[in-house]
Amino acid sequence: MSEANTIARPYVQAAFEVAQKQGDLKGWSEMLQVLAELMSNEEIRAAVASPRVKSSQIEELMLQLAGTLNKEQGNFVRILAQAGRLNVVAEIAELFEMLRAEAEKSAKVTVSSAFELSAEQQAKIAAALKARLGTEVKLSCTVDKGLLGGIVIRMGDKVIDGSANTRLAELAYALA
Repeated sequence: MSEANTIARPYVQAAFEVAQKQGDLKGWSEMLQVLAELMSNEEIRAAVASPRVKSSQIEELMLQLAGTLNKEQGNFVRILAQAGRLNVVAEIAELFEMLRAEAEKSAKVTVSSAFELSAEQQAKIAAALKARLGTEVKLSCTVDKGLLGGIVIRMGDKVIDGSANTRLAELAYALA
């Protein structure tokens, strides 16, 4: 995964700079998501990986399937196809989203809890995180019955673990 991220980074930077110049972060984001979805299809992945299929054919296939693209987006798809980098388009899309969130002063946050959170609880968590991070927060809530109680908050590579499991493990360690 980290190798794919390393390969994807220069492409992400280039795409992000162009998207910022165009003032179209959302459009680029959508285009990259479409490409990632296309590359998740087994048949397309097989065609892209096949040595029998020319890069020009792959370019045309991806451009047709991607839908309406502006000139720069089309060139980006061509460059990825010619360089044989369509296999890392999911990583490109993910890293682009991180840069976009940073530029737009927003953060995607995943909250896992043992039980479903009410709208009021979600609002309180979002407000607390907004105050702490200084950015807009987009919550995504999931239920994880294995937590027993409490919540686990994930923001990129940051984790705030307030679960009962962690508290019990800390107590067991302290008593040992």
